[in-house]
Amino acid sequence: MPIPDGPTTYRELAELLRGRIEGGEYPPGEKLPNIEELMETYELARQTVRAAINQLASEGLVRTVTRKGTYVQARLGRRRVRRNHVVTRSRAGMYIFPAAAYPDEPWQTHGTPHRSMEAAPEVVAEQFGVEVGSEVLRRRRVMSPEEEPPFQIVDTWLSPQAVADAPQIAEKSTGPGGYLERLEEAGHGPISWSEITRTRMPSAEEASLLQIPGVLPVMEMILVGRSGRTEDALEVTIRVIPGDRVELVADLVRDASAQWPLRTAEPKE
Repeated sequence: MPIPDGPTTYRELAELLRGRIEGGEYPPGEKLPNIEELMETYELARQTVRAAINQLASEGLVRTVTRKGTYVQARLGRRRVRRNHVVTRSRAGMYIFPAAAYPDEPWQTHGTPHRSMEAAPEVVAEQFGVEVGSEVLRRRRVMSPEEEPPFQIVDTWLSPQAVADAPQIAEKSTGPGGYLERLEEAGHGPISWSEITRTRMPSAEEASLLQIPGVLPVMEMILVGRSGRTEDALEVTIRVIPGDRVELVADLVRDASAQWPLRTAEPKE
């Protein structure tokens, strides 16, 4: 029996389900009624119900698991991170880059970090000057703050020249200071970096690793490290973070031309 005065559009259905999720009727981990049940309950077309579910998924409220159903996602809230552009070193000698993390916060790795030869995506191939799809060494980690679901995928791609000059960076252990220390020891110091931040839709693999719906955009942070000797790109590190997990904050600095109060030219006599 349909509910009187029920939703008639996908937006209305999404609003109704959103209210029940936020009100606790469907807590995190709870399975929502399936599409057929929602169609029957509200006398809505399949495409209308599916559009409502996709809307909630794009907001990070639910995630659909193939052949299992749609489940409510835990809402972790956005991490408000103040960004800077300073690279430091840890006591252990490792470089520390600006990241979506709080100082001294413990992090964990999901699964086992691994390295393998993979087909270079366009952004990596362009930086290394190789053909798209060429096999390039990739080191991958999936990480998060302790006791939280996967927060980011970190892929470090190392150029063929980098591996040839510092073979240890292709091994399981890169030694004290990590792969960057090995590259600088091999004559590429000091390495310099530039960063690109953009948004895009996740691949199916990325959505699975991050445990997010495929319709939720991700933030992609691309760090390119260049040789101090040749200026060639040696490494491209790509961080992929769900779009609902973080917001970046930076302070703006006034240029001399924007000082206050405004100084006007002295009148000529």
